[in-house]
Amino acid sequence: MAEFNHDNFSCPLPILEHDTIQLAHGSGGRLSAELIERMFLPRFANEILNRLEDQAVFEPGPGRLALTTDSFVVDPLFFPGGDIGELAVNGTVNDLCMSGADPLYLSVAFIIEEGLPMATLHRVLLSMEKAACAAGVRVVTGDTKVVHRGSCDKLFITTSGVGLLPAQANISAANLRPGDRIIVSGTIADHGMAILTSREGLSFHSRVFSDTAALNGLVAAMLAAGGQDLHALRDPTRGGLATTLNEFAASSRVGIRLEEAAIPVRPEVRSACEILGIDPLCVANEGKLVAVVAEKSAEAVLAAMRSHPRGREAALIGEVLAEPRGLVALRTGLGAQRIVDMPLGEQLPRIC
Repeated sequence: MAEFNHDNFSCPLPILEHDTIQLAHGSGGRLSAELIERMFLPRFANEILNRLEDQAVFEPGPGRLALTTDSFVVDPLFFPGGDIGELAVNGTVNDLCMSGADPLYLSVAFIIEEGLPMATLHRVLLSMEKAACAAGVRVVTGDTKVVHRGSCDKLFITTSGVGLLPAQANISAANLRPGDRIIVSGTIADHGMAILTSREGLSFHSRVFSDTAALNGLVAAMLAAGGQDLHALRDPTRGGLATTLNEFAASSRVGIRLEEAAIPVRPEVRSACEILGIDPLCVANEGKLVAVVAEKSAEAVLAAMRSHPRGREAALIGEVLAEPRGLVALRTGLGAQRIVDMPLGEQLPRIC
């Protein structure tokens, strides 16, 4: 038998430098580890994430926990005023703080299409890092999957969040009472119209920008001013203000009346909606909230909102009525009234 000669064999070094995402980046092997170490850890490093376990272990502190999860498939990935990374962080933070919770930790899962430029992923991660830092939350665990070209559209992100709920917090869509006031934290329809005009390449005299932002600081100021009189909170995302208020009316079995003239809409957004035949009440928002507050505390909460950077354009837009139950009505500038119903379907798909 011939002598085995090790010199006749060689083990080629794997190519670790890639300009685009490869299927092997999701295989769990060396390229996966290299992607995590090079791209993800520098953005989100903390003592919990750095353990690289399959779970995050932490001490949440005393009190109740709030948990939420959301997926983001927005198209395009980058839009005027934000991108999918910032949106994923802010959207999850906002879902937590709408219960009155203080957001603490996030988990993040990425589904990446083979061929996505590394530069695109890096830009998204930088945006997520900045948004998490601004919101005061930490990414403590996550996952990455890579799928074949055409199996997803560039990049999908799923975020889950955990927050700590104060013992006295009791915020729910079922808490509305006749006489309560409806307050919105600022102009509506900015995000949805920014996505639509960017996606379709529409040009207006004034550019429309997304309002994506984390609202936990604003909610903390509102809780300090209103306490138990803050009955309900919601960030009116898909379906917009119309869907949120209809859900409130149905859950609490009350009526809601809005004043059209009081609802803040930017002129450029209103113009875009009119041209496209879209009701701004049905358009998504990603950095605004609607609050229902007892009448006696409405002015105090409104003042607290206007003193915060995220609530400077806050406005009192309506009130809660005993009847007609389950209906939302709008009093127009001409004094007439119309029913504000939920949109039947998705007017603007993939806006978050």
